[in-house]
Amino acid sequence: MIKPPPLRDNCFAMPRGVEWTPVDVALDRLRDGLTRVVGSSNIKTDAALGRILAADVVSQSDHPPFENAAVDGYAFAHADLPSGDEIKLPLVNGRAAAGQVFTGKIPKGHAIRILTGAAVPNGVDTIILQEDINRDDTHIYFRTGLKAGANARPQGEDIKMGQTILHAGHKIRPSDLGVLASSGVETVAVFDQLRVAVLTTGTELVDAGHAKNDGMVFDANRPMLLAQIAAWGYAPVDIGIIPDDAEQIATALDHAAKSADVILTTGGASAGDEDHISKLLSERANLQTWRIAVKPGRPLALALWNNTPVFGLPGNPVAAMVCTHIFARPTCGVLSGEGWLTPPAIHVPAAFTKSKKHGRSEYLRARLNADGHAEVFASEGSGRISGLSWADGLVALDHGAREIAHGDMVRYIALT
Repeated sequence: MIKPPPLRDNCFAMPRGVEWTPVDVALDRLRDGLTRVVGSSNIKTDAALGRILAADVVSQSDHPPFENAAVDGYAFAHADLPSGDEIKLPLVNGRAAAGQVFTGKIPKGHAIRILTGAAVPNGVDTIILQEDINRDDTHIYFRTGLKAGANARPQGEDIKMGQTILHAGHKIRPSDLGVLASSGVETVAVFDQLRVAVLTTGTELVDAGHAKNDGMVFDANRPMLLAQIAAWGYAPVDIGIIPDDAEQIATALDHAAKSADVILTTGGASAGDEDHISKLLSERANLQTWRIAVKPGRPLALALWNNTPVFGLPGNPVAAMVCTHIFARPTCGVLSGEGWLTPPAIHVPAAFTKSKKHGRSEYLRARLNADGHAEVFASEGSGRISGLSWADGLVALDHGAREIAHGDMVRYIALT
């Protein structure tokens, strides 16, 4: 397929006069401004796990491919059963088993031994369970009452040849591979894997395991975001740690734009002396700085660097992770061809109390307890990175003010 056109230069532009943008407004604006950026190709079905279908898939075979037995038992023609409550049928020599088709003739009023998965022989249409009969060497005995066609699975009962079995935009799961294989599908059209580059900025950063001088800290954002990108099924591209130097950052962004379809940066997205990301994007990439009414988070820099979308995330690890889930995840869904991805949420009772002020959406690190109630991390401080490991989800609180008591229903988003 032909690669889609690049995004418009103003795809991230917010309306004039907007200062603090509510989360819902920001998400709607993102959705309206984005389109798929990856091409597509045909690949072998057995290599398609986690890939996103670029076209509908139709079955190449009926499933089951022939009428077959659902149980171990005995097959006969229902119309040939004698009258009366007690039935006695003579057995033919031979049997039908999976992979062993019985090709002989079954006389009228006779039965044949048949095993699960075997093709139903010509001339019979009903199967009785072996537990429901008595037998001797030559006959089976059972009571009447079995319906015609019982325990026989018709050809194409589940899937018909030519039937659409999976739709474009679907991400292939292990269970889908079974459906595709049983339908005789050898290759599928998938979107090319979205490549997501991650770079962190900060002269104070160093990778874990390396020596660090006074005033330096280990880089938590890059390994965390690279792993999250991989868990979502995208291809992570590690650009590394870039010092607070405008030209080195520009060179890194050039490299990232050539290597990836979207770029995530952390740090330098605000307006401080060393916030070179926002300055560079403003000077060279039509920067749109969104001041999001969200906690944790707020500044979110968006731009196109050499036609590659850039998300300038906050440098605080908690804010970076939350903004990645809330903003970057649905964005990557559109760019990858999967479509806009709304985080799955459920409503559960709160196992906490909180007085929330009006003015911004809040995302509290949370997990479900044994009763299925949402607990929240002891501190809301966005510097407490241990809360990310403690949590398995977020409690999402909307823009307005709210008093939350134990047992009140809250919206819980699982972190996947």
